[in-house]
Amino acid sequence: MSADRQTFSEQIEPHRRELHAHCYRMLGSVHDAEDAVQETLLRAWRGLDQFEGRSALRSWLYTIATNVCLRMIERRPARVLPIDYGPPSDPHRSLAPPLLESTWIEPYPDSELTLGGASTSPEVRYEAREAVELAFIAALQHLPARQRAVLILRDVLGFSGAEVAAALDTTPASVYSLLQRAHATVDERLPGRSQQSTLRSLGDDELSAIVNRFVDAWSQNDVDAIAEMLTDAASLAMPPTATWLHGRDAIVTFLRRTALDGTRRWRMLPTGANGQPAVAAYIRDASGRYLPYGVTVLTLTAEGIAEINTFRDASAPERFGLPSRL
Repeated sequence: MSADRQTFSEQIEPHRRELHAHCYRMLGSVHDAEDAVQETLLRAWRGLDQFEGRSALRSWLYTIATNVCLRMIERRPARVLPIDYGPPSDPHRSLAPPLLESTWIEPYPDSELTLGGASTSPEVRYEAREAVELAFIAALQHLPARQRAVLILRDVLGFSGAEVAAALDTTPASVYSLLQRAHATVDERLPGRSQQSTLRSLGDDELSAIVNRFVDAWSQNDVDAIAEMLTDAASLAMPPTATWLHGRDAIVTFLRRTALDGTRRWRMLPTGANGQPAVAAYIRDASGRYLPYGVTVLTLTAEGIAEINTFRDASAPERFGLPSRL
């Protein structure tokens, strides 16, 4: 293919969102994914003259993006959820201060998720929404970088073993070995049922009712109503602090003396993150304005809410296309 720089933007634009999701899976961070996509497009622009159509444009871009991410992983700390960082906290103790280093997985706006671009190859193991669920993203971050790349390229994007080997400058036999080890680690960390399976079983009406109940309860500082929605072994985490609570009783104790003690006023807007139900939280300041607090992602089971992950980031609602204040 002759390099036509005039049409470069038109050629790569259909792949931009897919590349962003790919880099997010690799890095666990929306911000890092944005940096990786920009670096990928810059490298593609500079190397366009060398692209001669021996591979599809999509696979060429993914090769660049994957290797950009691998280099970034070498320089940055692994991202996890608090539950993977340390033991649960005492609900009677104060909230831990935020950690200075950037270690936490970030929520991914559903509005950025491309559902129609994934390959229909039989190698695809995870559908588009399953491949951004918090549990899956967290499991990926526990893999060595090359295992992570192989699993995503094969099981999410559906590239062949030969294509993955070419992208990583290795052999198909090595790709197979890396993939088997990656499967063992990820399968051990994933729940028995994906969020997508649970959400489908609940149905849209029931899901909407659950989210509305959560929004109403939190907005009214109704801890008892929140408690009724939780499973016995539910968890509550609040990145960027390492504090997390395990069990309904611990969560209730903590909420009664912190976020829902009646001294704070909240407003919550339903949204979607990581293919899961989520709400953007706003907290009232002294002037009566409601300012962004962060985004809370819910993980559901048939028995109730199993996880509440509240990502405390005042810029998060805006990334989700929500108001900067209410």
